[in-house]
Amino acid sequence: MIAVVIPCFKSKETIIQVVSTIPADIQRIYVVDDHCPDGTGKWLAGNMSDPRLTIIYHKENQGVGGAVITGFKAALADGNVDIIVKIDSDGQMDPSIMHKFVNPILNGVSDYTKGNRFFNVDDALSMPKLRLLGNAGLSFLTKLSSGYWSIMDPTNGYVAIHVNVLQRLPLHKLDKRYFFESDMLFRLNLLKAVVKDIPMEAKYADEVSGLSEIRSTIEFSYKNVNRFFKRVFYNYFLRDFNPASLFFVFGFMFLLFGSIWGGVSWWQSISLSIPATSGTVMLSALPIFMGFQMLLAAFQYDVSSEPKYPVQ
Repeated sequence: MIAVVIPCFKSKETIIQVVSTIPADIQRIYVVDDHCPDGTGKWLAGNMSDPRLTIIYHKENQGVGGAVITGFKAALADGNVDIIVKIDSDGQMDPSIMHKFVNPILNGVSDYTKGNRFFNVDDALSMPKLRLLGNAGLSFLTKLSSGYWSIMDPTNGYVAIHVNVLQRLPLHKLDKRYFFESDMLFRLNLLKAVVKDIPMEAKYADEVSGLSEIRSTIEFSYKNVNRFFKRVFYNYFLRDFNPASLFFVFGFMFLLFGSIWGGVSWWQSISLSIPATSGTVMLSALPIFMGFQMLLAAFQYDVSSEPKYPVQ
C-alpha cells in the first residue's frame, strides 16, 4: 500500500488541485495542517470529499519538518502502508510522476528516492537564479554532511521512502524546519540506506517563499558542518576504524600544525624584518601538503563508501 503525506501552510489556493491530481491507485492521503492561519485543512475538508483523505491539525506551528513527521507517524500507525511519498502543497510538484519515485523502492533497488531539478539543463535554468545558486552550494555541503556524493538538489521535498527504513529512523531527532530533507539524508546514511535521485521538473509561480536565502545559507552551512563531523565520528571511529579514519586524523593534524607553524613564522618574520629560512618554510609547507593529500585520500574513501545495497 502506498500513502502520500502533504504538509500544508498557507496553501488554500492550491491544496485541492494537488490532492485531486494524486493517482487513483494511491490508497492513503495524509494532509497535515501546520496550524495554518488561512485554515487550509478546514477549507479542504469542506470542499473536497475523498475516502483516501485524512486531515491532521497541529495546535501549534511546528515547521515543514514537524508536519511531515506527523504525517509519517500517522502512516506508520496505519499498519498497512509499505511506501510513503511526501509532496508539498504549493503545486510545484507534479503528482502524476509519483510512480517514478515509488518504482525503484518497489523493485528493491532503492530505500529512499528524491527529486532532482538539476538533471535536465533546461529545467535547472528555469529555476530562479538566486535559488539555483543557493541550491548548488547547499548540494555540495549536503554531499559533505550526508555522504551521498552522487545526489543533487538536497532541499527537494519530493521524496519517497520504504516504511522498513522509516521505522528505523529516529524521527524525534529530525530537524523540524527547512533543514528536514538534508537531515533525513544524514540519518539515512547512518543506516546505510540507498538513495536514488529522480529527475523532475519544478513549477515556479508567484508565491513568496518562507525561506530567507541569506539566513538559510548561514543556518544550513552550520548544520551541515555539524552533521559532517558527527557522521565522520560515527562511521569512521565509533562503528568502524579503517584507513579513512587514519587519513582524517593525521590529515587534520598535519594541516593544523603546518598552518599554525606557518602563521607564527610569518608573523615573526614580518615583526622582526628577518626573512624566513628555507627550512622554516618547508616545515610549514610540507605538513600542509601532506595533510591536504591525506584528507583527499579520506574523502576518496568516503565517496567510494556510499551505500549501494538497499536495507529495506
